[in-house]
Amino acid sequence: MTARPPLVLTVAGSDSGGGAGIQADLKTMLALGVHGMSVLTAVTAQNSRGVHGAWELPEDAVRAQYRAVVDDIGVQAVKTGMLASAVLVETVADLLAGTTAATGVPVVVDPVGVSKHGDPLLAASALDAVRTRLLPTATVATPNLDEVAQLTGVVVEDEDGMRRAAGAILAYGPRWALIKGGHLPSGEEAVDLLTDGSEELWLRAPRHDNRHTHGTGCTLASAVASGLAKGLTVPEAVRQAKAYVTGAIAAGFALGGGIGPVDHAWRLR
Repeated sequence: MTARPPLVLTVAGSDSGGGAGIQADLKTMLALGVHGMSVLTAVTAQNSRGVHGAWELPEDAVRAQYRAVVDDIGVQAVKTGMLASAVLVETVADLLAGTTAATGVPVVVDPVGVSKHGDPLLAASALDAVRTRLLPTATVATPNLDEVAQLTGVVVEDEDGMRRAAGAILAYGPRWALIKGGHLPSGEEAVDLLTDGSEELWLRAPRHDNRHTHGTGCTLASAVASGLAKGLTVPEAVRQAKAYVTGAIAAGFALGGGIGPVDHAWRLR
């Protein structure tokens, strides 16, 4: 009998264009050798040009999906993405708190606020629930600079700002903050900062001249969760995830008339 791979659960929205969301998460998990499972929180009508509609699922549907997976199959890591509303943020936070209390499984929270095209994916009324309910459940929180500003008010313009941003995010309770610096306005490197408030790890990679970067955040968070499910430490899981995402960005391809996705299968081609 073949040995079972590590089990990772994504709690996120669907991207009908296949570049981000649940679709990106499951592709990443497959590429990295773990078994991906899903709790769908919302359906979007989305393509390379933007999000044309979004419909969140009822709280009961989200809860039932989560319980169906966790109670029977189990999980070794959980990743969250688009949660859409305060009700769903609170529902998922409660589920995660129960799971982590019972099993100690790591949780990666990607506090998705807006899409790559600038379309809102989180109601403004949900921000406080993210701060006070969701972030405290996180082993690692992975905000980009726009999400940092949305959650903390810290506007990052340089690496010192990233350090301040990390402190502001950590104040809400996650064990580690991974501040993604890909949106910094200049520089030949894409710089991210991982810190738990004492240990600090700067991750640098070449900045690729490729506009097709849809799904980068979902992919990175899912890659971190996959590494944690394999038993890697947080710093090593993040290092490996950064390497995987850097390759996926370099291989990103055109799709439709707008911004194409990163290539989740770049190591297989």
